Amino acid sequence: MRDKTQPNSAAPGDRLIRAGVVVFFLGAVATLVTVAPLFLGADPFPTYMFGLSMLMAVGFLLAGAGVLRSVAAGRRQARRAVPGASR
Repeated sequence: MRDKTQPNSAAPGDRLIRAGVVVFFLGAVATLVTVAPLFLGADPFPTYMFGLSMLMAVGFLLAGAGVLRSVAAGRRQARRAVPGASR
């Protein structure tokens, strides 16, 4: 949860989520570029382009890690807010 006194402060995990989205879309573009010659009847791209397509998976994992970090921070904050809870 964000602090109301600092409206632009980033919550834990926000940067990971943003980085994951950017990397995922780079991988999606690389995938489209790699698959396009198959539909256009052109020569296929070099092998490294298929490796760049794996950026989609890397971006997905980064964003997932950011979400988990954000959830963990929210749980810690909720535990601190309840004075009698000891878990």
